[in-house]
Amino acid sequence: MHIVRLSLTNFRNYSHLELALPHRAVVLRGDNAQGKTNLLEAIYLLATARSHRGAAERELVNWSTPGEGAARIFAAVERGRGGVEVEIAFRGEGFPAPAAHFQKRIRINGIPRRAVDLVGQVNVVLFTCQDIDLIAGSPSLRRRYLDLTNCQIDPRYLRCLQRYNKIILQRNHLLRMIQERRAQADQLDFWDRELAESGAYIILQRRLTVAEIDRLAQPIHRQLAAAEELRIAYVPSIEGEELDSLRHHFEDRLKAVRSREIAYGMSLLGPHRDDLAFVINGVDMNVFGSRGQQRSIALSLKLAEASFIESRTGDHPILLLDDVLSELDAARRCHLLESVASGQQVVITTTDLDRFDTSFLAQAALFEVREGKIEPVRD
Repeated sequence: MHIVRLSLTNFRNYSHLELALPHRAVVLRGDNAQGKTNLLEAIYLLATARSHRGAAERELVNWSTPGEGAARIFAAVERGRGGVEVEIAFRGEGFPAPAAHFQKRIRINGIPRRAVDLVGQVNVVLFTCQDIDLIAGSPSLRRRYLDLTNCQIDPRYLRCLQRYNKIILQRNHLLRMIQERRAQADQLDFWDRELAESGAYIILQRRLTVAEIDRLAQPIHRQLAAAEELRIAYVPSIEGEELDSLRHHFEDRLKAVRSREIAYGMSLLGPHRDDLAFVINGVDMNVFGSRGQQRSIALSLKLAEASFIESRTGDHPILLLDDVLSELDAARRCHLLESVASGQQVVITTTDLDRFDTSFLAQAALFEVREGKIEPVRD
């Protein structure tokens, strides 16, 4: 899988950009605040329908350019199952547009589609300096990581996740009403069944995904740190090996904790409370890992994720590496560059070319990024 052509109009600091990308490593060199990360953000947005930085969509528009309030991202992509053209357009009035007057429109091959239809058309793996927070940060970051990985390969997972999140909102509202004696406890029965139906599938797929990523990450991590044995494990709040048993156990557990949930006014069980554990030689790295160990785990995790997506889709995902070489020592930089130089498209941002091996740069396409403009140095 690779992007053949990328077009940006009024996106972030880009007023207009037309860029042809080769099917190999692409290195974007530029000083800080020139637009390198914005380009990766645009590609990530086309793959997932959301910004990896958690930005509000109104923040993505370059409001200072002519055609105020309108932005467009477009890519022509080659895949093993055929080419596809994907597009996201934003439009609003005023500076910045109020939410009520701001629209996002998605097209796939020129046809209007929903965000749920966009996810999975283009597969990406993003690696940033902040990915160390996947190991050391809050459980919500790890759940979000699992959800984004699964949504790219499984449309049913995405639908179940959307349904589950809506049910949680409704159920929490009902729990607060029961707590305030404005509703009856037996009204939870319907929402319990709905929660268990969607939640069981999410838990099962997360477990299967983590088991495969764990298997793929172990040999990768041994190459990075020979004396360390990495294990990655899903930590669910509901146990069960099959979909039916998970659903039934989920409903039983909800009944058992109903009084506690009413007292707290919130849902206490389910995939929205689960976690991901990283263990090296029996030690929990979420709590006791050094910064160096956590960086190595993040690198192993991302490389394993790329292999996992390829195994499920038949296509290499596009790798997006945002200034990560500055955070790695020489050995880990070498391993990363060797891993991504195997034919798939990889887009790497950097402020310093000295961090690259000369043999890697020799086969890469090199671009200079300056003030929202990108010029080829060598393609």
